[in-house]
Amino acid sequence: MTDRDWLDWHDDYDRPGSPLRERLLVVRRWIRQALDEGAESVVSLCAGQGRDLLPVLAEHPGRGRVRARLVELDERNVRLARANAPEGVEVVCVDAALTSAYLGAVPADLVIACGIFGNLGDDDVERTVTVLPQLCAPGATVIWTRHRREPDLVPSIRAWFEREGFEHVHLESGDGFCVGVHRYTGPPRGLEPGGRMFTFL
Repeated sequence: MTDRDWLDWHDDYDRPGSPLRERLLVVRRWIRQALDEGAESVVSLCAGQGRDLLPVLAEHPGRGRVRARLVELDERNVRLARANAPEGVEVVCVDAALTSAYLGAVPADLVIACGIFGNLGDDDVERTVTVLPQLCAPGATVIWTRHRREPDLVPSIRAWFEREGFEHVHLESGDGFCVGVHRYTGPPRGLEPGGRMFTFL
């Protein structure tokens, strides 16, 4: 595990013009679109304080029909997320890399995998993409993020998604970040409990 303080990491969300805040706004826009299109079940990996999903959900007219599970390991972030979670949203304190963390919450219509790929080795990024179909309902939207620093892994990530039955929807790059959106068009894949998708560097 990394020694980074994942509570302090959220501070840049509140700093106007920061790359992390700009990325957050893009992610929220795509979460809102997924909810507009009828997404009713959501899972968020390494959800932190839920800054991406929870504010969008609070303002969305369809929030009453949405059921979500936010998975986060840092207990401090879990407490903050729980304090802002409306009815229908559960925040669990467990390692988001474990497939068992999603039992009972998948397949989901919206899978949020933001702030993950930039903290993994290349093999773990590929492994995670390979497992993501197990979390997805047919037609599910997956939102993911990654930096564009060299060597740029984004072209490979897109290829891995397409190999696993995902259709490219959108790719948006900003100052130091990239937000990708894919839609799952492959066959249903049952969740395999007991697996591990990744380990943070």
